[in-house]
Amino acid sequence: MTRKSYLNITFTIGVALLFLATPLHARIKMVALPERGDATIRLDNPQATLIQEERILTLQKGLNNVDFSWKGVSIDADSIRLAVLTHSDKVTLISVSYPPHEAALVWEIYSEEAFEVAVRISYLLSNIDRLITYKGVADKEETRMNLKSFLVLRNFSGENFEDVSVLLDHGQSFKQTISHEETKQLLFLNKDTVPIEKFWTFDARKLPWDPEKLDSNVGIPVTYRIKNVETAGLGKFALLGGKVRVFQEDGHKSTIFLGEDSTSLVPVGENMEIYIGDSRDIVVTQHKMRDTPINVRRNRKNQVVLYDTDEVIKAAIENFKDKQAMLTMVQHIPGQWDMEECNVQYKRIDAYTLEFEIALPTHSKKELIMHYHRRNVSDRRK
Repeated sequence: MTRKSYLNITFTIGVALLFLATPLHARIKMVALPERGDATIRLDNPQATLIQEERILTLQKGLNNVDFSWKGVSIDADSIRLAVLTHSDKVTLISVSYPPHEAALVWEIYSEEAFEVAVRISYLLSNIDRLITYKGVADKEETRMNLKSFLVLRNFSGENFEDVSVLLDHGQSFKQTISHEETKQLLFLNKDTVPIEKFWTFDARKLPWDPEKLDSNVGIPVTYRIKNVETAGLGKFALLGGKVRVFQEDGHKSTIFLGEDSTSLVPVGENMEIYIGDSRDIVVTQHKMRDTPINVRRNRKNQVVLYDTDEVIKAAIENFKDKQAMLTMVQHIPGQWDMEECNVQYKRIDAYTLEFEIALPTHSKKELIMHYHRRNVSDRRK
C-alpha cells in the first residue's frame, strides 16, 4: 500500500543469539521496505473485508525478524496471516509476537539459505465496504428488461489502494485505484432482454377482504419476477442482495419510474421478486360464507372441549385491465385441516399456507371457493 505513513512492513535480520539478546521493545527497524506486488480486496463476506497483498522479502540464512506495523487504519490484529509462496520447503514461520501498546506484530522466520521469497499477507480491514445496486428498464409490454448491476465500493479505511484487484463473491474481479474517502461505482452485470413476469399478489392475511367497506382505496401489490437461470441470460452465479430501481419505456424514447425495492441474495435457479407498487385494476372481495362447528366433543360436565369446523371461503376476483394478468392468491388455514372441495388448483407452501396462481383474461371475473374442515379446534372459553 503506497501511503507508507499508514501501513508499513519493515524487517530486521539476525541470528538466534542476537535476537535473544535484544529485547522485543527495543528492536531495530530497518529503513528498507519491501515493495508491494499484487493486492486484492476480497468482498466475499459482506460483514468483513479481506485484504491480500504480495511482497518480496529478502531473507538471510538463519532467523529473520519481520515487523508488520500500521497507523491510522483499523486492522483486526488476530486476522493477520503470512503465507510463504516461494521456497516454502526451506522457509519456516517460527512464531508471531505482539509488542505491547503498539499496532504491530513481529514474525520470526527461519530460512535455510539466503533467499528472496514471495509472501502473501492477509488481514481484515475495517471501514471499506460494498453495496450492490440494480437498475432495470422494462419494455413497454412489460415482458423483457435490461438489467444492470453495480458494485458501489466505499473506502473510508484510511488507506489508499493503487491498481488493486477488487474481487466479488462469484470470482469476478476489477482492477481499480481507490483512495481514502473515495466511493466508486463499477458496472459488473449488464444483460439485455431478460424475461420478466408480472404478478399481482393478494395475501389474505395482509390485505382487507372487503375493500368496498374502507374509506381509502386498497391496491394489490405488483411485482416483477426474474428467474436466475441460464435461459434468462443469468444463472451463472447468485444475484447479490441490494437496492433495485425499476423504470419502464414509455414508447416515446424515454422512461418512467415504476418503483424501488430491496432484494436479498437470489441463488442460481431461484427467483428475484421486485415490488414496483400497488394496482387498483384488480379487485378481490373475499368473505367467509360458512363457519359451523361439527363433531363436537364434550367432557363429563357436558362442556365443549373440542370440535371440528365446516368452513367455506368465497373470493370474487375482477380484472379491469385492458391486458390479461396473473394473480397469486395466498390463503391461510390454521391448525389441522382437510380440503373438502376447491374449484382452483393450489400449491401448499407449508402446513398452513396455500398458494393459487389464477390467470385473469382482459376485463374478466373469476371466483375462488374453498370448502374445508378444520380439525380438533379447542374451545378457548373453557
